[in-house]
Amino acid sequence: MDKKTQQELIFKFSMYEQQIKQLQEQLQAVEQAINDASSLAGGLDELNSGKDKEILASIGKGIFAKAKLISDELVVDVGGKNFVTKSIEDTQTLIVEQVDKLDDIKKELERNLEEINQELTKTFMEAQGKEQ
Repeated sequence: MDKKTQQELIFKFSMYEQQIKQLQEQLQAVEQAINDASSLAGGLDELNSGKDKEILASIGKGIFAKAKLISDELVVDVGGKNFVTKSIEDTQTLIVEQVDKLDDIKKELERNLEEINQELTKTFMEAQGKEQ
């Protein structure tokens, strides 16, 4: 194998490595978002017991305040700094929809990762064949 071919292979492998790393980071972020949403859904189950229940409300970075629910409606950020009032049940439905979308994204990322791994393997096998 000549020097030019070796350099091309090194470049290809480097590109594959970068793509794999990016996809793994995206996959990790999506998995974290799924875990966060699932945890949130569990927290909403606790709110379903009704008004006048005392809860610990997060006010930021590990700081909580005791609070009482005065309503069974929640103010939900629906994106773009837009807030709407939703029932706990409607909010749970929204979270389930978000988790479903995140699952679809996760599957797509996994497919992309698999395709790159197949391309990497193919390139490696071709390089092995040229050496012999």
